[in-house]
Amino acid sequence: MKAGLTREDYMNWFRRVDEGPFHSVSCGERVHGPTYDMRILLAAAAACTERVKITPTLYVLPMHSAVQVAKEVATLDIMSGGRVTQVCVGYGGREQDYAAVEAPFKGRYGRMDQQVATLRKVWAQQEIIPGAGVIGPPPVTPGGPALLAGALGPKSIARCAEWADGLYAWSGDGNRAELERAFSTADEAWAAAGRVQPPYHLGGFWCTLADNGQQRLYDYVYEYLAIAGPEVAKMMAESVSRSSPDRILEALDNAEAAGCEEVFLVPATADLAEIDRLSDLLARRGH
Repeated sequence: MKAGLTREDYMNWFRRVDEGPFHSVSCGERVHGPTYDMRILLAAAAACTERVKITPTLYVLPMHSAVQVAKEVATLDIMSGGRVTQVCVGYGGREQDYAAVEAPFKGRYGRMDQQVATLRKVWAQQEIIPGAGVIGPPPVTPGGPALLAGALGPKSIARCAEWADGLYAWSGDGNRAELERAFSTADEAWAAAGRVQPPYHLGGFWCTLADNGQQRLYDYVYEYLAIAGPEVAKMMAESVSRSSPDRILEALDNAEAAGCEEVFLVPATADLAEIDRLSDLLARRGH
């Protein structure tokens, strides 16, 4: 989510990630700022990779038509050869993005509950409009991919426990206590909702192994959160520290100890050295 990236930057990244020791490639969604469109980027990733999973993290679902999202995801799944096995969806907290796409910010929680049901109906090839026929294409996996909720607070997590297959928990600095708290809340919410299958635990944090990494990490986080105001942006930028091999290894240990089954490492730069150095670091860690 940086300005000035080119087609070559993205193609090189996708190919290098596919060649590395990574499980999945992901991209988030944002309207304001210099970001490219998540759906098109992931389609490009699907076209030029062969191995890694393709994971949207995440769709701000209430900003969209659920039917259109269902069709996009099913198409992406087919074009990737069945590699869209998980999709993260969330409410989003940037009211400006909702306003820009002329979607109502108010009522987004209840709207997403209904939209998830629509996604699953479309993927199960059930009619949405009686007599109009099904909406295709059907995804590679019958019934569609697993849905993970990008939710933060206990109330939101409890609401998502009714329909989600897991939780995407974010900790900007890879803090063990933050991740543990989120996953514990999810486990309790799933149990309270009578869910037999416990939630899948997906985590994420910001990091960099680029040259002059700490300054570039600070700048990245500050720019990313500038829309929330300078005080919030400064506070968050000062809170991140995963800019050296030892600090990233510690964050990975934190994520594993907190119960992460999978973790997304979100780099602060587009330097290809990020991938090479991270690959070496994962080899050093052993898995």
